Amino acid sequence: MKRIFVLCLSILLAVGILAACGGNTEDTSSNTDAGGDTDAGKSGSDDVVTLNFFNGKVEIHDQALEMIKEFEEEHPNIKVKLESVGGGADGDAALKAKFSSGEAPDIFTNGGFKQLDLWKEHLADLSDEPWAEHVLPFAKVPMTDEDGKLYGRPVNLEGYGFIYNKDLFEQAGITETPKTISELEEAAQKLEDAGITAFASGYGEWWVIGQHLLNVPFAQQEDPDAFIEGLDAGSETITGNEQFENFKKVIDLEVNYGNQNPITTDYNTQVTLFATGETAMMQQGNWTENMIYEINPEINMAFLPIPLSDDPDSDRLPVGVPNSYVINKNSKHLEEAKFFLDWMTTSETGKRYMTEVFAFIPALDNVEPTGLGALGESILEYSKEDKTIPWTWFQWPDGANKDFGAAIQEYSAGQIEYDEVLEKFQATWDNLK
Repeated sequence: MKRIFVLCLSILLAVGILAACGGNTEDTSSNTDAGGDTDAGKSGSDDVVTLNFFNGKVEIHDQALEMIKEFEEEHPNIKVKLESVGGGADGDAALKAKFSSGEAPDIFTNGGFKQLDLWKEHLADLSDEPWAEHVLPFAKVPMTDEDGKLYGRPVNLEGYGFIYNKDLFEQAGITETPKTISELEEAAQKLEDAGITAFASGYGEWWVIGQHLLNVPFAQQEDPDAFIEGLDAGSETITGNEQFENFKKVIDLEVNYGNQNPITTDYNTQVTLFATGETAMMQQGNWTENMIYEINPEINMAFLPIPLSDDPDSDRLPVGVPNSYVINKNSKHLEEAKFFLDWMTTSETGKRYMTEVFAFIPALDNVEPTGLGALGESILEYSKEDKTIPWTWFQWPDGANKDFGAAIQEYSAGQIEYDEVLEKFQATWDNLK
């Protein structure tokens, strides 16, 4: 399997870990605490502007409100109105609706690659922003166009897999963490024998199964980029592909050893089932960490891979950039929006929220990843050991992930056979590419 991505990720994360936090003395009476020499943040101005911030990370909504409160105290001439959409809601549809209705936000998020192509006409070039030189090189790729212009600042680095409860595993007599599909099935059976539901299966969310879960057979191809290019060119197929054939095994495990009614289990219910100890595992990412700790501050957890076979190389976590902050180039308050994004990125307050409060893994080489919880530390461990695979869904045809999710739901509900699932995947790709 191609290792270029994961090797770069491991090296660059190591650089980020060792880099010292850059000193940045704040002075609310001047215009140099964030945003360089712009006048956007001057507290002496009588004009007050309001920025609309469309946040795709619903998990940090409350914490982001606290961060904004501190920003507004430092810069009373700029107000920030936060709207968070995500989790069970369709953030892309909500964003498109805002642009269509003339209520386009000043700051929002974009996934890059094909999403960058779709939204580029609305985005400001951020190549010359003060923080741009500190973005990890691989984290720039999704938001860099063919001319080398950078249009977004990565929100963070994230990873996902099966989050597992170490105490429940011990209770069931599981002494070795499973790394292959056979070992995962053995662990699920031991949990069931101990009266513990193995999985919180949130199959009611298209993105959980049609995006994150289905990414695994894409990312475990020998060369994921070449495979996707082959699908577009017609030289590769999903039907008949070994990784996609094996994908059936992990679906069957989650459904057969999971909670009741997985097809109607939404995001919040899934996280709650796991956090309260009603299940031993759930397929999710480190973005759930704050939610889990709010419910159960004492939980003892870490990540397992999502294996498709008994290949020892299956012990890898998908790690990538979930989204990047972008700025509406037609914003009436363009400089203020750039100023706020710079403050979030370079001020001591902004960096503290990024790491200690949001528990983000920074995608910048001048921000030390301090204050990470168990899941963030688990991702760093996998990354440093060069045991990651990429996120590929931003390279899929627009809208394909929802169709993929619907096909997985049909199979999980017993409405179609698995051969039909693969045929639906292939038809979706061919129709939307």
